[in-house]
Amino acid sequence: MEISLSSVAANPVDCPQPSESIKGIDDFVVQFWGVRGSVPTPGQETVRYGGNTSCLEMRVGGKRLIFDGGTGLRMLGDQLMQEMPVQAYMFFTHYHWDHIQGFPLFAPAFIRGNRFDIYGAIPPDGDCLKRHFVERILHSNSPVPLMGLPADLNFYELNHNQTMMLDDIEIRTGSLNHPNTAMGYRVSWQGRSVVYCSDTEHFPDRLDENVYNLALDADVLIYDAMYTDEEYHNPKSPKVGWGHSTWQEAVRMAKEARVKRVVIFHHDPAHTDDFLDRIAEDVQIAFPKAVMAREGLILPVGF
Repeated sequence: MEISLSSVAANPVDCPQPSESIKGIDDFVVQFWGVRGSVPTPGQETVRYGGNTSCLEMRVGGKRLIFDGGTGLRMLGDQLMQEMPVQAYMFFTHYHWDHIQGFPLFAPAFIRGNRFDIYGAIPPDGDCLKRHFVERILHSNSPVPLMGLPADLNFYELNHNQTMMLDDIEIRTGSLNHPNTAMGYRVSWQGRSVVYCSDTEHFPDRLDENVYNLALDADVLIYDAMYTDEEYHNPKSPKVGWGHSTWQEAVRMAKEARVKRVVIFHHDPAHTDDFLDRIAEDVQIAFPKAVMAREGLILPVGF
């Protein structure tokens, strides 16, 4: 199996329609394990869409790619414990708490013989991805230090606006408009593509060229649609500058970029199941092939 990265060393960084399972599927599918933004929201009003924070899994040509490590990662880990040994590639958009807090509870990382190759940009205030995991994610938030995890963990640093290959899977990165920066991803395989742009805020006067370039002609665009336009521009409590977008902007981007299907993702913790149902009705009118992200949802890519 070949791993190559443009502009990045290929060796690990040594710095101190829906179904319930995708097991056995070797084509190209996406499963959502956490779809909520900011903070987990357990409770009776979030049962149908789910309350876990950002985590999704792609099965691409027999390989498992995991994007972000919010609390949904713990649920994915429970599933993976039935399929060991596990080899997976983990990609992080950024390191805000709702995208990493599941990692210290990711059970397969505690099992010898499993391997996880971890990819992401160097944090703005850091100098090494591995050190960030040791000192920021695990050391202060988990009783088990990195060296105490028996699984094989390898770290690869990515740059914005580059391309890497996992055998015949192409992965492109792009910059997102978010406080402390974030990275979007486009995964392409055999003429099909999925774009993951979580935690990005649209511009008031133009399309975001970085998102547009990633999303152009994609089969699936998973987009940060945390708010409605009304919430975003609410004069009493505006969300401008908070680093998130709206479902209306998700639809606009999907139409402009000729995306086949857009997924409304990163739901606001204040949005109940009933509220999201109402958004879903409006979204369907605006873009009939749109999908509301929910935990357990599986999307085949290219159909």
